[in-house]
Amino acid sequence: MSRDDTLAFWVAAPGRAELRPEFVPAPRAQEASVQALYSGVSRGTEALVFNGCVPASEYQRMRAPFQAGNFGGPVKYGYASVGRVVDGPGALTGRTVFCLYPHQQRYVVPIDALYPLPETVPAPRAILAANLETALNAVWDSGAAPGDRVAVVGGGSVGCLAGWLLGRMPGCSVELIDPNPQRRPIAEALGIAFAQPDAARADTDVVLHASGTAEGLALALRLAAFEATVCECSWYGTHTVPVPLGEAFHSRRLILKSSQVGSIASSHRARWTLRRRMELALTLLTDPALDLLINSEGRLEDLPQLMQRLARAPGDTIMHRVSYGTAG
Repeated sequence: MSRDDTLAFWVAAPGRAELRPEFVPAPRAQEASVQALYSGVSRGTEALVFNGCVPASEYQRMRAPFQAGNFGGPVKYGYASVGRVVDGPGALTGRTVFCLYPHQQRYVVPIDALYPLPETVPAPRAILAANLETALNAVWDSGAAPGDRVAVVGGGSVGCLAGWLLGRMPGCSVELIDPNPQRRPIAEALGIAFAQPDAARADTDVVLHASGTAEGLALALRLAAFEATVCECSWYGTHTVPVPLGEAFHSRRLILKSSQVGSIASSHRARWTLRRRMELALTLLTDPALDLLINSEGRLEDLPQLMQRLARAPGDTIMHRVSYGTAG
């Protein structure tokens, strides 16, 4: 490759990915060139993209800010890049930044797409910013308040981050529920309780569902108390998921509410911008316990093969970090 070329991760077709060379132009006025240090694989959504499971009706709404190509492939997709500005306005040059950019070694973007990291947030942890923003929006959507008993079903990155946020709300009693017992020490480190599905407490005031499974959604509905809210944080793509609206759904007058990060929660929309929400997410990433959520790491060169495994069966992986070998 020439000095103006770089490598990017592309889904070439459903179930098959590859690295492709990309031409990177010199930055123009109000643009900056960024050398990637790390990026994060948001496993749930990226698995759906990798497997070609984005519905045609959602092709436009689900586009990432700097996506190239189209769903179904070839498509360059991702939104959790942390890098160093190597060329740009003086105030930004040399700064470590977060950007909603796909997995790519080097890129040029408008400067207003960059979020400088707070000094208290290390670059390797900052890949969690996009998922923390999602979790923050879900907490707002759920309406959880101080003193509530809250269940979070699903110990992936969004579920763990939402539980961590809720656990810091005064008087809030939070239980993370996941069938994988290896989530227990993680929940404890995050300062919240843990239970496997058959031991989860019922009669909760608020339930956040983030498991991405029909079984998890059914459990979330069973755990909700009278007139409680079940906030659905999972996105299923083209998969049809049965929702058990029989049993006690009506007699308990439950509220089933969706949450999606593309729009700010209605409780905050009049005053908050997307930038303000992301800046808040970044300032919250100061807790070293959050590093436990990044429990897989590899090189960009290994990502095409690795995505085949992550998209098929995540195992114990919560968040995978891509390292670009330029963090020194």
